[in-house]
Amino acid sequence: MGERKKVFICSPFRGDVEGNSAKAAGYCRRAYEEGHLPIAPHLLFPQFLNEDSLKERADGIAMGLELLLGCDEIWVFGEATEGMEQEIRFAVEHGIHIWFKEDVEGGSEV
Repeated sequence: MGERKKVFICSPFRGDVEGNSAKAAGYCRRAYEEGHLPIAPHLLFPQFLNEDSLKERADGIAMGLELLLGCDEIWVFGEATEGMEQEIRFAVEHGIHIWFKEDVEGGSEV
């Protein structure tokens, strides 16, 4: 088995957390179905970090950027939020290829 391309999933989270989480999971599914390894920190970190804590939110974004460094590309879905803009700028600064994808839910049902 060859190494999968690591794809950072960049999509909205705040606001409609439940709906946005479901969409992000669909985007991950789409990347998986295309043979990639999806990385979606905004689905993982809120499991143990408090989004309402400015420190923990900043820590989560910083840890996400560390993960982004190890990715081959970033896929951007939807209208960019403040957090997404940070990820996009970081990708530009580090020469990580950016794909702006259509905001459609991806993947088949599991």
